[in-house]
Amino acid sequence: MPAFANSVCAAVLAAAAMSSLAMADDAATPIGDAVKDLPIFDAHIHYKEPAWDAYPVKSIIQLMDRNGVAMGLVSSTPDEGTIMLWEYAPNRIVPELRPYHGNAGSSNWAKVEGMQEYLRGRLDTYPHEGIGEFHIHRLDPFDEPLFRDVIKLAKERDIYLHVHSGADEIRWLYGLDPSAKIIWAHAGLGESANGVYRLMKERPTLLADTSLKEYEILDGRDSLHPVWKKIIYQFQDRLMVGSDTWVNSQWDDYDSIIASNRAWLSLLPRDVAEKIAYKNAERVFDRDISMDLIGKR
Repeated sequence: MPAFANSVCAAVLAAAAMSSLAMADDAATPIGDAVKDLPIFDAHIHYKEPAWDAYPVKSIIQLMDRNGVAMGLVSSTPDEGTIMLWEYAPNRIVPELRPYHGNAGSSNWAKVEGMQEYLRGRLDTYPHEGIGEFHIHRLDPFDEPLFRDVIKLAKERDIYLHVHSGADEIRWLYGLDPSAKIIWAHAGLGESANGVYRLMKERPTLLADTSLKEYEILDGRDSLHPVWKKIIYQFQDRLMVGSDTWVNSQWDDYDSIIASNRAWLSLLPRDVAEKIAYKNAERVFDRDISMDLIGKR
């Protein structure tokens, strides 16, 4: 090959390499301040009875609007709270059925007589797209029939279980039915980042919301915790943010909670931040989520 052709070829290859590097750099550039323009899907909202007077349904949607929260996954104690929100703003609320009602709470719900009938009746009446968020504080083999029924109810409707538990309890549920569809509330809450990584790797269909983990994910003001960084990048298609408005003080602090989630999302490339902010929820719940929903019901 002539020397001139060699030099041209080398120049073309060099230019292509530089272009590839530039594209890679662009892909790795954090979204930064532009994160404020992303719609948020809040995957862990409760509208419990103590909030009904302090925060009427209209004010909840106004809080969501103010923070760019386009849509949310809502469960409540009792379920009437979820239904009130959904009826007021059906385009903004994805309802799920929490078992807690009457004397049935987080510590005893699996032992309450008539629980299967209660769940089936509510699921037949309203368009819930999940069962939960419910707690498994400890494993009890006597609860297995109830949990098999709960899994069956969810599978009949092709909906998720939203489970607040440690890793062992999630493994136990998959042991009852490996095809169960599960969202791990708070990504385990008390589980270490390494424990979260192990379970997410072990169970490739497991989803997780990161509510109450936002300050753990941030390693200081402007960097990600190293293990959480690995979790986020490796499992970016299976994570959603959340607020967990389990008490009124969480509604009082809703602005700062959403801001803290945007803070760690701002450190991610745009495509990863978009997935966790709302695109994963679009896929999981078959919704179109955008800022166009802000100000609407």
